[in-house]
Amino acid sequence: MKKGIETMGYIHFKSFYDKYPVIQMKESNGSVFKDTPSILKELSRVQEGVIVFETYPGVDLERLNQDIISKLNVTKLVNIETYAKSEKTIDKMLEKNLTQDRVFGLYAHHQIEDFYEMDQILKLRNDLFNKKGLTVVYGFGASLIKADVLIFVSITRWEIQLRYRKGLTNFQSKNSDEDILRKYKRGYFVEWRVADRIKENNIQSMNYLIDYNDIDHPKMIDYIAYENSLNQLTNRPFRMVPYFDPGIWGGQWMKEVCNLDPKEQNYAWSFDGVPEENSIRLGFDDTFIEIPAQDLVQFRPKELMGARVYGRFGKKFPIRFDLLDTMEGGNLSLQVHPLTEYIQDQFGMTYTQDESYYILDTKDDGTVYLGFKDSVSQDAFEKDLISAESGEKMFDADKYVNVFPAKKHDHFLIPAGTIHCSGKNTMVLEISACVYIFTFKLWDWGRQGLDGRPRPVHLEHGFKALQYDRNTEWVENQLINRIEKISDYEEITGLHETEFLETRRYTFDDAVDIKTFGSVNMANLVDGQKALITSIDGSFDDYEIHYAETFVVPSTIETFRVKCLDQQGCKLIKAHVR
Repeated sequence: MKKGIETMGYIHFKSFYDKYPVIQMKESNGSVFKDTPSILKELSRVQEGVIVFETYPGVDLERLNQDIISKLNVTKLVNIETYAKSEKTIDKMLEKNLTQDRVFGLYAHHQIEDFYEMDQILKLRNDLFNKKGLTVVYGFGASLIKADVLIFVSITRWEIQLRYRKGLTNFQSKNSDEDILRKYKRGYFVEWRVADRIKENNIQSMNYLIDYNDIDHPKMIDYIAYENSLNQLTNRPFRMVPYFDPGIWGGQWMKEVCNLDPKEQNYAWSFDGVPEENSIRLGFDDTFIEIPAQDLVQFRPKELMGARVYGRFGKKFPIRFDLLDTMEGGNLSLQVHPLTEYIQDQFGMTYTQDESYYILDTKDDGTVYLGFKDSVSQDAFEKDLISAESGEKMFDADKYVNVFPAKKHDHFLIPAGTIHCSGKNTMVLEISACVYIFTFKLWDWGRQGLDGRPRPVHLEHGFKALQYDRNTEWVENQLINRIEKISDYEEITGLHETEFLETRRYTFDDAVDIKTFGSVNMANLVDGQKALITSIDGSFDDYEIHYAETFVVPSTIETFRVKCLDQQGCKLIKAHVR
């Protein structure tokens, strides 16, 4: 331990973890409007024609109208959502996509036109044609009306989820008090897909984007600034804005290491590398604009991910890093991920969630549940789980599943079909293929969720995924610390041969050069107080990262250099698509 540094609970140095990273943009020809008055000044220049505010589902339309639209010199105001089909009609249309399950649904291939009475929309278009004065059309689907000025009103996925918890309804649904999981499901499988198609179809016509995550402090950039920002992000390392959430099994490690509120009961997980969920803060001098990280995937997929990865995955980002904290908490749910053919057949996904647990920290009794014990009876195992789900008795997981001790920097590989979970007192960096929510819980230790409801268990799906031949010997030989040394500082640590990701670990006290292999790379500083990412050819500015932070290196950077800024040395683990 260094002299003068106070000993804390989990780390022995000051944490510099940045919860709100801002990626500073270099000067561009675009314009930034940092508050409501500057937005109004810019938009008030439009006196004739049609301004369309295309809003992402979850945007507060009342406040948008009150604070911005009503301050314009509007001749005719149209809330496009008054032309939507009825709640009953939409529910019937989405029945197949939403299913009866609390968690799982099917991706919707609907267009925004499917949600509207298009005969009325056509009449509205005719009524507005060559209308004198200023017309403003706003709402989800407002771009059904041809715009002279098109404004996307943006909100991040995490902010939407927080608003669901406060009573936000889904589009054309009176479901304020509905189960949060069902609200999220409707957003994830339906509304966000439709909204992203709207962006896809209209991005070239966009004039401005309003960041409306903070309804009291909206900000706006024009199309040139937006496009220039995406270009800059594809040519430099960057971090997304992480978020943290409590859970029934949550722990205490992230409170200290990630500089979180110590008064909270716990933090269970953090998404710090999931474009579908996370956001990016773009810095323009003293102003930041927060956009969904998914925008970068949607509009710069080839540059971000590389031609080979884009050709394979399209506009789906294939790598996910997240943190699972059970330090002084409880076990995760016992679970399994579907095999590729099952997720294709049942849910229309093209690949599944193969993953791994990289251990950032443990207490002496930290464990990982992984694979079946030898000679397990499939019938007995399934019968006991069914009895446990019905409440007849508790399930004895230790009777059927291997429990391995876990220590710092162990790496457990978890190909789909393998039963697994993290035990208590284990801090996990989960590195996985990015398919989000397709986890089949088998047993949750008899607990209820923080909402007081039983957490969803999916035995029918799970039984069809489990690979019972993945026993103790197979797991020990195939899935635990499969280390292949490449050099004095570089090791391949996984993933399993059935998985498309490869992870490499770098141990260094000076500087190392790291190749990206023609793929987008995601990495985390798993040891050391901080390090500096530098460009070998001077193409990007130095970028400092800190312990436990996840960052992205676009495929356009063939090799990057990382310099350790800790006298005790550094370790970094990164993943790419092989």
